[in-house]
Amino acid sequence: MDQNQLFEKAKEIRERAYTPYSKFPVGAALLTKSGKVYQGCNIENAAYPVSLCAERVAIFKAISDGVTDFAEMAVVADTGRPVSPCGSCRQVMSEFFDKKMPIHIGNLEDDRKTMSMEELLPFSFESADLPVEDE
Repeated sequence: MDQNQLFEKAKEIRERAYTPYSKFPVGAALLTKSGKVYQGCNIENAAYPVSLCAERVAIFKAISDGVTDFAEMAVVADTGRPVSPCGSCRQVMSEFFDKKMPIHIGNLEDDRKTMSMEELLPFSFESADLPVEDE
């Protein structure tokens, strides 16, 4: 699957977003190394903190299927510039994506930018930063 097809999958799922409060639908398409695509859209709630972003929906769908071999991700929204994943999504992405994995961000006008996970979230908090338990 090429980058254009991945963006189309992100745009497609964006139409299913549940955004009655922000009116800001976002779509994400996550490509696995085996070629399967997991799509996610943002889902809001009147209690804002329990809402979930498109990127995390796609990642959690894959993880719940036992898939962790990711190749690249595309994220799309109706913004003036390529849409940027929020901080929470970046942290989750850094947990599951290789530092060199390409992340494609874009908008509905096909303005796009590609960067690695490491470029998107440099110096991320990692499991190695947690204290080691004595055995």
